[in-house]
Amino acid sequence: MPLGSKAKYTAAQKRKAARIEESYEQKGVPTDEAEARAWATVNKQSGGGEKPGGSGRNKAPEKKAQARSESAKRAAATREGHPRNSTVSLSTQTKESLLKEARAKDIRGRSSMRKDQLIDALRKAG
Repeated sequence: MPLGSKAKYTAAQKRKAARIEESYEQKGVPTDEAEARAWATVNKQSGGGEKPGGSGRNKAPEKKAQARSESAKRAAATREGHPRNSTVSLSTQTKESLLKEARAKDIRGRSSMRKDQLIDALRKAG
């Protein structure tokens, strides 16, 4: 029999383990091994028993708003206040995103440009 209490598992996890165990037993696997395999499968798929935390569905609205605000502040701080079309800001983007911007501004020859050429063209295009 598998070690440990199953009290922390959700009802859905317990049902899943029972179905998996039954399936193994129908294939001729001994009962103890079938149970062990079933719980190992449930653990592998769901990460084990019910754990505190997670998606934050139970978080108070004030805390959600505060967390969102702090996240926005951190994101703004990483931009270091550089204007969107500055060389520093453009150099942190991927070539694909630069190409997308160049396409939006209809810059000719963009598909054959290197990243530094795209940055120059975008900066000149304003």
